[in-house]
Amino acid sequence: MLRILINAYACCPDMGSEQGMAWNFISRIAKFCEVFVITESEYKDANLAAISYTEDMASVNEYGLSRIECERIHFCFIPAGNSEEETQKIRTMCWNQGTWAFYFYYSRWQMRALSAAREIIESAEASSSGIDVMHQLNMAGFREPGMLYKINEERLSEGIKPIPLVWGPMTGYGSIPFRFMIKGGLKFTAFYSIKNILNDIQLMFHPRVRKMIKASDKLLCATPEMRKGLKRYYGIDAEQFNETACNDNREVKPTIRKRFDDTTHFKILWVGRFIYTKQLDLAIETISRIKDIPGLEFHIVGRGFTDAETEHYRQYAENCGINDVCIWHGQIPNSEVHRIMQESHVFFFSSIFEATSTVILEAIQNYLPIVCFDRCGFGPIVDSEIGIKIPCSSPSHAVSAFAKNLRMLSENRNLLSSMSEHCKEKQIELSWTLKIERLIEIYSDLSERYTS
Repeated sequence: MLRILINAYACCPDMGSEQGMAWNFISRIAKFCEVFVITESEYKDANLAAISYTEDMASVNEYGLSRIECERIHFCFIPAGNSEEETQKIRTMCWNQGTWAFYFYYSRWQMRALSAAREIIESAEASSSGIDVMHQLNMAGFREPGMLYKINEERLSEGIKPIPLVWGPMTGYGSIPFRFMIKGGLKFTAFYSIKNILNDIQLMFHPRVRKMIKASDKLLCATPEMRKGLKRYYGIDAEQFNETACNDNREVKPTIRKRFDDTTHFKILWVGRFIYTKQLDLAIETISRIKDIPGLEFHIVGRGFTDAETEHYRQYAENCGINDVCIWHGQIPNSEVHRIMQESHVFFFSSIFEATSTVILEAIQNYLPIVCFDRCGFGPIVDSEIGIKIPCSSPSHAVSAFAKNLRMLSENRNLLSSMSEHCKEKQIELSWTLKIERLIEIYSDLSERYTS
């Protein structure tokens, strides 16, 4: 059995985003491998609870792990800061969308993770087992690549066989189209223009990024933009490997597929944080163009970081004259989001800059056709079988194109029903089962290559 060392700053079984992404990978890898996980200590209790197993349980615990799988996962928890007060400050920086200052603390944490990795490897080799593969899993952004490459630098200098290194799924490279930047105002345009330039500079010249890229035996990219960047500056043909997937064998009520028989309503769902890159204002403007559709309902799930931000979008909807078709759900439990998905006709995803987005996979799991931009990690996923995607050229073009396609779908329920049916095939294609099988294949190939 392979023994895998994973560096995952954020890991939690009860969350989405980076935390849930790491847990989904780790818990499924444990079905095939023994896993040693170095992670920040914020979710220590949740992680330990998830790998607990007692004899009075059924064949698996509440997280779907058997006793053997629980025993295969070993956590090493490292706090973000030097004190509890500093740790809390760093966590706030990170989860409130962070600041550039966070990278200083994150880099410092990676130094501690490196020391922990050395100890885990030494302990494993002392037991005559060793570590077969090292994997830098998250955070997904390429700007802070971790320091696992130093392990092999040290081993080679001492004449010891190196350990295969995997990095990814990685993301963070790419730019927001200029016409969308200027729509966000001067401050936003200046910020993202600088960020775009820094993206190129960091990818090309950041010493540790360069070392990690060159030291990695396998690079996995969550977005086409990240792949293009690696190809452009390093000539590396990295593998497209989305950071999330569809849950396997998910039971879906048969009535969900019959929702398109209802021609008296046309329910459009939007889900996300009320931030500029999610483009809720563009979605609202689009809905204002089609508000004459009979039975139109625009369901909005999410909120801003502040009450003022939330109110801003509510006021924008009122100014656009669509108050009577908007249903504002606020921030609600994930189970409730799934329920609304199962009652909706279209998932309208207007984001212009992120990786794959878990909510896209959730829509597919709920047989919900998708309308979105053709970019980022979700662009390659959404094809004509399950939805419609448009170029991300300009806000004005986007509003017109989205409105045209949404109107067409409202008048063509047979097409919506067909897209919904094809979601089943897409679920299999994007399943965690196939994703982890591919990852285990990568681990095995690298391990064999290094031992042959």
